[in-house]
Amino acid sequence: MLISSGAGTILEKIQVLSRNVPAYKYFLGLPVFQPVMNGVAGNLVAVQASRISTHLHMAYGEPGNFPGDFYVCPNPFYSFCARNYMNARTARVLLLILIPGHLIFIFAISIFKGGHTTVTLKFVVVFIFVALIQVAILLYIAEFLTHFVWKRGIDPDSFTIPYLTSLGDLSGTALLVFAFWFLYVTGDRDSDVGY
Repeated sequence: MLISSGAGTILEKIQVLSRNVPAYKYFLGLPVFQPVMNGVAGNLVAVQASRISTHLHMAYGEPGNFPGDFYVCPNPFYSFCARNYMNARTARVLLLILIPGHLIFIFAISIFKGGHTTVTLKFVVVFIFVALIQVAILLYIAEFLTHFVWKRGIDPDSFTIPYLTSLGDLSGTALLVFAFWFLYVTGDRDSDVGY
């Protein structure tokens, strides 16, 4: 709960600034994209954490049972790029699913004229880039956290997903603020902001 509150605090501060300080008007479009950014990331990492947990239950039975070579903190390269590791393949698929999923949501927001942000190619590229960063970080944390709680004898199904979605809310909101700031600094300023 405390972690998700951090995301709300960031969003509240940005909204107050965007309404009261003219230099921050470029943040007015942010709230429309925040549920997309955080919702998609939370759902994707919940799938990965569930898959890892199911694998652990099938392979070792009860939480706390593990072989002597059981690892908790995997190499990031192994977590995403290993050829014969089931979780790496799933992580790659989830990262690839992210791109068309976000494109559909961005297109829908653009069609329905949601928010105060003009959807440009530069905006789409930056948005997808920060979304990929967010989900990659969360997938790695899911790998670590699920194995960590399993080794401690805690059932990952009821423990990891709430933490991952809270971390997704916090990281997604922070990365979205960064994306909007980056777009503004690099000259992708909206002519329709505030209208």
